[in-house]
This record gives sequence, structure tokens and C-alpha cells, in this order.
Amino acid sequence: MNLLEFQSIFNELRNILSRQGLTGNELIYAYFFIGLIGVVLFLFITIFITRQVFIAAVKSAKTKSDWQKALFEFRVFRAFALIFGAYIIYNVVPYLFIDFKTALFYALIFAKIYIVLAVMFAVNAFLNALVSIMEASKKYADKPIRSYKQVAKIVFYIVGFVLILSIILGESPLYVFGGFGAVTAVLILVFRDPILGFVASVQMSAIDLVRVGDWITVEKYGADGEVTEINLTTIKVRNWDKTVTIVPSYAIVSESFKNWRAMEESEGRRIKRHINIKISSIKFCDEELINRLKSIDFLKDYLRETQEQIERFNAENTVNPNNLVNGRHMTNIGTFRVYAEKYLETNPYINTDMTFMVRQLQATENGLPIEIYVFSKEKGLKKFEEVAADIFDHLLATVPYFDLEIFQSPSGSDMRQFINRT
Repeated sequence: MNLLEFQSIFNELRNILSRQGLTGNELIYAYFFIGLIGVVLFLFITIFITRQVFIAAVKSAKTKSDWQKALFEFRVFRAFALIFGAYIIYNVVPYLFIDFKTALFYALIFAKIYIVLAVMFAVNAFLNALVSIMEASKKYADKPIRSYKQVAKIVFYIVGFVLILSIILGESPLYVFGGFGAVTAVLILVFRDPILGFVASVQMSAIDLVRVGDWITVEKYGADGEVTEINLTTIKVRNWDKTVTIVPSYAIVSESFKNWRAMEESEGRRIKRHINIKISSIKFCDEELINRLKSIDFLKDYLRETQEQIERFNAENTVNPNNLVNGRHMTNIGTFRVYAEKYLETNPYINTDMTFMVRQLQATENGLPIEIYVFSKEKGLKKFEEVAADIFDHLLATVPYFDLEIFQSPSGSDMRQFINRT
């Protein structure tokens, strides 16, 4: 409906009341209250019909999709119908309050504010629906969409607030925006976290630092688990103990953290653990030990070939056989390391195409570390720990067969046994 139609409707209402013999204040108040009731009824009917038209148009689609569900869930149709209602109110107010000049001034202010609020409400509903649709899409599932939504809402709310303030003050919106220059520092202080969060979100999205579903570890905040939500100022992490940690978005960009996504996308997960061997138990292999180790399937070929090489080398170099320090000889620690390698090579859960080694580390006061550095094909936490535990269960049980000992700090019972023996 246009302005002329509204004008003709209200003129006809006044004429009808005049023909009924109403004059003066009777005519004024009858005109106002009847017009008000008529406008309210017309408004509700119009909003209802408008919303039903939108709904019918969407329902007429042959296939049901996520965007249809989102539009209904966030009541987008009702929100946009309110804009049409606000338009009617703004055009009706001058005719409804024509006899009340003071009230007309405030009614027009209210009508303008209502239009701004209706538009803000509609945009808010639309943004919520849009984000819901994008999050349901695999293409955007790992993007910080909520951060961008919150930034858009903040900007739009600021614009709405300025428009409402300009309506109340009767000034241009540019004048109100100009007045904000004096409080810029305060606004920056108030919106410090959103500003830092927005910048961090842009950086995270640009260089793909963090996605929803990633496993991250942020030691400073005690976070170690799956990212479930990325907002403008915070990242929500569900830890493996089912607790929830909130990490500031800017902390991901400005501080150190660990993202395990690359490991999950690779062909294996690293096992890097060591066994401390008691140094006093390390020795050359004598004939008795070699004969005993030949019964181990993984070592029999290695022992035969290595022994032949050593005997040939010692013979060629006329080594004095009376002292094992002379020439070349096998050691129990070296033989154990070879056994560990061959055992791991046959383990079906170890990816031998990735970095694979059993090595000695620097000896310490806690003994000589023999480190296992391999990659497990199982990357899930439970299965990975089972594979690692099975490997070290076996190796720890195997150590005594090589006349080696695991280093262990003496306990109270060890000290008591020592005292009793002395």
C-alpha cells in the first residue's frame, strides 16, 4: 500500500464518523481509537499473511535441504515479516496522530526506531541461519564461521545503535559517527578482545592453523583435546577427560601450541620412548651367552654371520684371543639393540616406511638409554597406547635374556635388604 491509499482510508474513516454526528473531542478520540484498533488488526493480519507467503514459497521446493531447515529453525520469515509491519506503522502514524501534534513527534521517533530494530532482528536471524547452513556444509565445517558472524553482528549492532541515537537526537548519523572520535580509545579498550580475536580468526583461517575437529595441545591453558567450537574471542576445547577448556583466540596466534592434525593425516604416529639399561651389566658376549642367544629365532642368522665376520677380522689382524678387549667382539647391549630392531620389523602395527631406528642416547646417572623411535600405524589414542605398551612389555621382559639389567633407583626395601645383609 502507498501513502495515498493510507490517506484515503483515514479520510474516509473521519468522514464516516462525521456523518454519525460526532464533532469536537468526540470525533478526535473516536477517530484515534477506532483507527488504532484497525491498524493493530491490519498489522497482525498483514504480518501473518506475509510470513505464510514466505513459508509457502520455501515449502514448495521439491527437495528438503539444510537451508530450508535453518530458515524455519531461526524464524527468518517472521523476522522479515516484521520489517513489512514496521513499514506500515511508519506510514500510518502521521494519519493516526494527526490531531495530537506532540504525540505525533514521539510516535514518529518510535516508528523509526522500530524500523531499525526490525531490520536488525531480521539480519540477526538471517546471519544465524546462514552460519547454520555453512556449518552443516563440509566445505565450511572446519572454518571459524562463528567468528565472522560475531564480527558482522558487532558492526551491524554499532551501525544500528548509531542510527537509533541519531533518530533520538534528531541529528545525521554522520554527526553521531563523528562524535565517536573522542571515545575511540575507550572503544578500543572495551573491544580489545573482539578486535584481537577477529585478527586471530583471520590469520587462523588464512594459514589454516586450527579447524573444528582438530586435536590441539595448549599447555599454558591446560588444553589437550578436540576443538569443538571457534568463536570470535575464544576457542572451545573438549579435553580427553571430558572437561572443557576455553582458550583465547589470539593465544593461538601469539603463543605456542601443538596441533596434532598433521600426525592424524600422516601414515603413522610416533613412538619415542626409551629403556634405561644399568651400565654395570653391559659386557662382551662370551661363548655361553652366544650359544644361549642362538636359540632366539630373530638372532640366529645375525649371530652366525656376525661371528664369522669377527673371527675372520681377528684372524687377519692376528688379534690376541686371551683378552676380549683385543680385536672385535659382540656385546650384549649391541645384540639386544639388533634384537629390538628385528622384533619391531616384524610387528604388523609398525610402519617401517617411516623413520625407524633403535638407538643409544647419551649415558646418564640413570644408565644407558636405548630409545625406540618408530611410527605406529594405529593413530587413535587407545590403540596407539596398546601398541606401544605391547612393544615395551616384550622388550622389558626380554632384557634379562641378554644378561642386562634395567636401571632402577633403589627403593626403601632395597636399602633394608642391603642393611640386613651387612
